[in-house]
Amino acid sequence: MTRRLRLAIPNKGRLVEPTVRLLRDAGLVFEAGERALVARVQNFDLDILFVRTNDVVEFVADGVAELGVTGLDLVAEAGSDVPQLRTLGFGRCRLTIAVPNDSPFRAPEDLAGLRVATSHMNLTKSFFASRSIPVDVIPVSGAAEVAPRLGLAEAIVDLVSTGSTMVANGLRPIEEVFDSEAVLLANSAALRDRADVLDTIQTMLSATLAARDRKYLMMNAPESRLAELEDLLPGLESPSIIPLAHKGMVAIHSVVEADAVWSLLPRLKTAGASGILILPIEKLVS
Repeated sequence: MTRRLRLAIPNKGRLVEPTVRLLRDAGLVFEAGERALVARVQNFDLDILFVRTNDVVEFVADGVAELGVTGLDLVAEAGSDVPQLRTLGFGRCRLTIAVPNDSPFRAPEDLAGLRVATSHMNLTKSFFASRSIPVDVIPVSGAAEVAPRLGLAEAIVDLVSTGSTMVANGLRPIEEVFDSEAVLLANSAALRDRADVLDTIQTMLSATLAARDRKYLMMNAPESRLAELEDLLPGLESPSIIPLAHKGMVAIHSVVEADAVWSLLPRLKTAGASGILILPIEKLVS
């Protein structure tokens, strides 16, 4: 008997909330308490495993879970070749070299012969080695920002999203090492043996993410202005055109990028569009 599919996601940190929200927006029904280790999805043959963020890559690579969500930085740090199905568009951050505001260092080369504290040992060593800069990389398990203040290191390499934590600790960035965001991973054997069900989950998540970035526009317009309006609507495909009861009038339906909606509206009105409706899209399968 084939076991239920398993999806490993972080149990703490910045990826938990957006990951759980994505799964629920995709239509998966489950209960996830603060201390839950496993959540059984009620409407899909799937169990969600809440594990340490650093363990997600290993769980997927070893086949404990068929799928996983974690940060690209952790995949790279582990040096894993676990298949990456797609990036997820959230959890964006940068692995960044930072130094105290009052330090004289302006570039990575200025750190030659000094100490650099980080929890990303492999990525940090690889970066400085690629630049032929000799540094002493000091491992820290967390709160790398305090390392310079405590005299543990002259610089740090740490994840930065907004930069507010770095500023609060009197640090300034000097160079980015790695760009990261959340990624959906898959076990190699599962991709071969359970391809259909993994593809279904990937489609569910991709359709949900695609819908977040787009809006559905509906409007009425004179048929004589149709060509002008079509030029303004760079949707997924050609807009749908529906004749209306009033002769010479049509309804236009189109999917557009959400970021473009408000700049697009004045031009649509000028081109003769009226009764414009802007609707959210729940899922979008392309």
